Amino acid sequence: MSTPSQQPAPHSVAAPSTPGRTAEGDQIMAIADTLVLAYGLHPAETTRIPEGTATVNYAVVAQAGRRHFAKVYRTREHLDPERTSVELSEYCADGGVATARATRTRKHELIATHGRLPMSLWSYVPHTATAEGGLRGARWAAAGTGMGRLHARLAAHPAVAPTPEPGAAVCDVAASRDRFERLIHAYEHRPRLGEFEAWALQAARERQAILGDVERTLASLPQLTVQILHGDTAGPDVLFKDNEVAAIVDFRPPAPGYLAWEIARLGCDPKSVLDNSAESRLTGYTDLTLACRDANPKASADDLASSLRVGRAAMLCSAFPLSVPVGRSHIVDAAMEAYGRVRHEAALMLLDRLPVIEEALRDALH
Repeated sequence: MSTPSQQPAPHSVAAPSTPGRTAEGDQIMAIADTLVLAYGLHPAETTRIPEGTATVNYAVVAQAGRRHFAKVYRTREHLDPERTSVELSEYCADGGVATARATRTRKHELIATHGRLPMSLWSYVPHTATAEGGLRGARWAAAGTGMGRLHARLAAHPAVAPTPEPGAAVCDVAASRDRFERLIHAYEHRPRLGEFEAWALQAARERQAILGDVERTLASLPQLTVQILHGDTAGPDVLFKDNEVAAIVDFRPPAPGYLAWEIARLGCDPKSVLDNSAESRLTGYTDLTLACRDANPKASADDLASSLRVGRAAMLCSAFPLSVPVGRSHIVDAAMEAYGRVRHEAALMLLDRLPVIEEALRDALH
């Protein structure tokens, strides 16, 4: 995920010398070429930001002193959906949603494709912190306001009109059960397991054992709203300046999904769930939901009241990142392992505390 406010890595490159220059130096030079060719922008300093999966991200300071955020795409194969993601961000910005603005090329393109590197250039959102682990106090309500405004704008997107769909279809429990069985089998047949792999195996067994409860939870859900969503409102993609949402960034291509899940995706940010006391979690999630309703009056009470139930089910059904050492071991690092443990612990905590939180939430909404 790319977050324009992330602090740059401690090293930066302005213009590496040609003899023996590094791969990073070559990348910096290619970025500079594209900035000049496509945007008419001459960089004074370009700094790698240690975030990003689909993109490699850089903070750019132009010679005139203005700061920018550059997203360099790893491949040219999927630029069409990437372009629709940028268009969705622009659509929301045009509707008054707080988000970063894309800078168009000299040819008025959202993604530069004619230079050495395909890339998009964005306004830089300074002095911000992500919502990951940071939902506390007044930020709960601010996050709800930002989310409500976002969803109100996306409800008017011409691609899909909001429609009611069975809540039980939020997750495919049968597919999740098969996924966990395959994952457990893969771990059990390895000659040896590292510390994280052994933990992931135990966590997968715990998840598999409670899928019956998840299935009953899903069966109890009412009709819920499906509409165009941001697509990835995790904590790192919501930027705060003090206690206000400065920008919601890193949109996915426009696609319909359950409104309740996107609310829970942010409200149940694992680090925030674990870093708050039980009382703070209860008050905070209620504040978020009420603020979301105030900013998006058309949101149904069922979407808001069921969001915790939906979020818990989705978290428990997901094998990520427990499955990463099996399918994508090359991306396993300390941060991924820590996130896996936190996400699992938060999902189990929500399982235990759901009745209390949900009862208080329904009382506040009615």
